[in-house]
Amino acid sequence: MSDIIKLLPDSLANQIAAGEVVQRPASAVKELLENALDAGATQIKLIIKDAGKTLIQVVDNGSGMSETDARMCFERHATSKITTVDDLFKLHTFGFRGEAMASIAAVAQVSMRTRPANQELGTHLVIEGSVVRVQESCQTAVGTNISVKNLFYNVPARRQFLKADPIENRHIIDEFQHVALANPDVHFSLFNNEVEVFDLPPAPLRKRIVGIFGNTYNDKLVPVEESSIDFLKINGFVGKPDSARKTRGEQFFFVNDRFIRSSYLNHAVASAYDELLSAKSFPFYVLFLDIDPQRIDVNVHPTKQEIKFDDEKAIYALLHAAVRRALSKNSITPSLDFDQDPIITAAFQQTNQPKAPLPLPNFGQSGKKNEEQPTFGQSFNREKNAVPRNWKDIYTIMEQHNVQNSDFDTEQNNEQNKHCPKPRPLPYKATLTTKLLYCPPMPIVLHLPLINCTANI
Repeated sequence: MSDIIKLLPDSLANQIAAGEVVQRPASAVKELLENALDAGATQIKLIIKDAGKTLIQVVDNGSGMSETDARMCFERHATSKITTVDDLFKLHTFGFRGEAMASIAAVAQVSMRTRPANQELGTHLVIEGSVVRVQESCQTAVGTNISVKNLFYNVPARRQFLKADPIENRHIIDEFQHVALANPDVHFSLFNNEVEVFDLPPAPLRKRIVGIFGNTYNDKLVPVEESSIDFLKINGFVGKPDSARKTRGEQFFFVNDRFIRSSYLNHAVASAYDELLSAKSFPFYVLFLDIDPQRIDVNVHPTKQEIKFDDEKAIYALLHAAVRRALSKNSITPSLDFDQDPIITAAFQQTNQPKAPLPLPNFGQSGKKNEEQPTFGQSFNREKNAVPRNWKDIYTIMEQHNVQNSDFDTEQNNEQNKHCPKPRPLPYKATLTTKLLYCPPMPIVLHLPLINCTANI
């Protein structure tokens, strides 16, 4: 039987590695931004087009690279961060595997210009699908300018699985925020389709948070600081309970300035808000854990967003206590607001005021004319100037009103009389010139001035 195991070519091996390292445009953004920070850059500009599918460009003023280093950075497992196994447990940099640039160059068209400060000329490289197309000297500023174009152009199956532009943009902004929060002393800017989205000059952490999330967060931040333990220091900010949201989107853990995800540590913070938050509400926090690198292992996840602690229970207890102490120190406890809203107070006062008595109808007095309030006759027939002085006058006014509406009443009565026998006199005498129609099986229709009522007798 012949041998069937073969060594894969570098181009194919790089594409396989890219499946883990470069999952979407945001993955490439993360790697390029971290490389710029590792180079000591103090000013980093990120430019994207079409959600990173067409262009991802990172420009920094870092240390730059020589021609040899520029070429070597695209080789697999080529790195300047570690040299021995022990270095894996002494990491103070973001990158260390030497896979990112090789993986990106395997699935995109990459152009890079770089120059160190001690050289007059820089290096220009163009790589497409792990193949070097151009390598030459060029004039360029100190630092590195790298462009990643047409991501997954040679892997159509990967490209068609990318989400819509708004979703991919959201992932890119998330990665940008992670790096910007972890490095408030660096000037970051983000341009999306030639539109400036963020411009974050160097600033303290509180101002950096406000610059990213908005001015409304300034009054909602509670500082957290714990440095009593030798191997662990905790600092950052948590949000007041009234700033909690229904989603976990604005929760950030950084261990040695590296963004991580940890449901275990998240529970430590959430439990510190015990009885301060409603159900299914999540607090805002930006917390930094500075820990001895020998007590953690960052090489357990392809994107290094999950790490292991040598004593998670101790970290949990210290984090919980630090957050709880910060909330107590700032008097963040449930309270009842006894201050009445002005509108509610005014309404309450109005309801307690005695109600004014309803005005009684003024029929006028015999021989006197009341000029202060309109009489019953004036409100009933405003066209009459005479004021009724007794019941007889009232009956006269009502009779005049009935005569004016007699035509309408006659037509209405004729229509109703078609369906009932000839009316017969009632056993009692109608007064006030009221017209009554009585049908034994039908209801009685009373036609009073200004009032039509129907009653069963």
